[in-house]
Amino acid sequence: PTGDSWGIFTFLCAALCNLPALPALNCSEELGAGQSIQKTYDLTRYLEHQLRTLAGTYLNYLGPPFNEPDFNPPRLARAERVPSATVDLDLWRGLTDNARLAANYRAYSRLLCYLRALDGQAGTAELRHRLGHFCSSLQGLVLSIAGVMSSLGYPLPAGPAGPPASPGAPVAPNDFLKKMDDFWLLKELQTWLWRSAKDFNRLKKKVPPAVVTLRLEARGF
Repeated sequence: PTGDSWGIFTFLCAALCNLPALPALNCSEELGAGQSIQKTYDLTRYLEHQLRTLAGTYLNYLGPPFNEPDFNPPRLARAERVPSATVDLDLWRGLTDNARLAANYRAYSRLLCYLRALDGQAGTAELRHRLGHFCSSLQGLVLSIAGVMSSLGYPLPAGPAGPPASPGAPVAPNDFLKKMDDFWLLKELQTWLWRSAKDFNRLKKKVPPAVVTLRLEARGF
């Protein structure tokens, strides 16, 4: 028995000494872009769902005609300060991924500034709570888009993302026009989220989710 144990010990020592000469099996997990895009897509869809409830509540707060289903006023010049999503779909799809991501980042950064202003003006505690929760979620989307751009190697757009208006910007001359501004803000935000969901759905098909890959690496090479 003593001889057998010594033989096994000798064999193990020899095997360990020769391990550096063998190929090494390494396991690496490719993280980053795929997971980041999936999370951003999921957050966009969540915000779409959240906004449907919030918009209905806020439009009811504004009252008629803003809460009427067939109310579809022309876009006023004042509303041009709100970033518009009404771009030809073929033209939008023809942009590079970098250009679309940058446009989304800038738009949501500005829309967030306007929404925070609404949060401070809402007349009921419940509505302020809902707006505050939505603003927090939208801030998360802005940060998530920045994470996607970083994982893909794209720089963030130059310059500050907000606030969109200077301190001396004129306010609405009457209550109706102020409500019109709020109406268009919600309408454009709905369109942006709808289009962004499609953008990130296409993008996640281009960039596969994180996978675990096994590769053989010869030591010394």
